[in-house]
Amino acid sequence: MAVNDKLRILVVDDHDIVRKGLAMLISRQEDLSVVAEAGTVAEAVAKARESVPDVVVMDIRLPDGSGIEACREIRDENADIKVLMLTSYSDEEAVMGSIMAGASGYLLKEIRSQEIVEAIRKVGSGQSLLDPSVTASVLERVRRGKEEDVLSQLTEQEQRILELIAEGQTNREIAGQINLSDKTVKNYVSNILGKLEVSRRSQAAAFLAERRGRRDYDR
Repeated sequence: MAVNDKLRILVVDDHDIVRKGLAMLISRQEDLSVVAEAGTVAEAVAKARESVPDVVVMDIRLPDGSGIEACREIRDENADIKVLMLTSYSDEEAVMGSIMAGASGYLLKEIRSQEIVEAIRKVGSGQSLLDPSVTASVLERVRRGKEEDVLSQLTEQEQRILELIAEGQTNREIAGQINLSDKTVKNYVSNILGKLEVSRRSQAAAFLAERRGRRDYDR
């Protein structure tokens, strides 16, 4: 919390009426104080540097770039500054980009005024939040991304062996098929299980089968 128990807020929006409206709404709150306003990415970064707000209420679409870019730059300079993204659109890519840039929250502008105020307070207190209408899909994207990262850690040979494990082949059968010793295949299997963070071959096979099924479904 800032001096005098008031959260310091920077409001960023290229539409003057919207920005002024947000600033007025925020200023009416006893525990919030608007310390600066900005209408572009460049202004947002400069004003954040000068005023050192606790929370930046950031529009995603700005005339000289994206609020996501501004969020990233502001957070790179001062990780203590929290950013709450506001947008008119429920855009998964924008939500993902915001999260990766370090934003603490993402809300649609259509929500009620009091909800925006409460969101600012929550973000200012260190909490993270997302609009309920986009939370589920974003978390699913994040989960899938993590799984893809895990599989990408496997070498080409390990991926081939994982495929054979999924087909139900034993170490000996795998060794005969790819011309390796049983011991070498056993070492490969241990490495694969370790990278996938599972303890049994059946779990590794299930992991791959689930990924294939989901990929086919998405098509």
